Amino acid sequence: MSKTHTLADLQLAIMRVLWANQEATVAQVHEALLPDRGLAPTTVATMLVKMEKKGVVRHHSEGRRFVYSPNVTEREVKRSMVGELTERLFAGDVTALVSHLLVEHETNPAEIEELKRLIAESENEER
Repeated sequence: MSKTHTLADLQLAIMRVLWANQEATVAQVHEALLPDRGLAPTTVATMLVKMEKKGVVRHHSEGRRFVYSPNVTEREVKRSMVGELTERLFAGDVTALVSHLLVEHETNPAEIEELKRLIAESENEER
């Protein structure tokens, strides 16, 4: 099985900035998150160091600044986190997860049609 990439809320917000920009300095990440989170730059810097130790980001130096970039894709993180959620809450039962989402969350007809299309596409790939 592939490596798991479970991220906390702030880590995920930082990754979204990095995915959107391909790379960013601490100041750039801080500026992007400031309106919603009001964090100190040192908090962002500390979190990026922790995330680098975790292997989800890497950095290179430009003068005295560290420039961070993602070391994992958004798809890898989603796959890992949804897989963990499915295992923990639904004992690995994907049908139970999808059923829960359909019953507990409002869906509109366009979303239902898209789900049907995705199921049909998956069935065709299996053949």
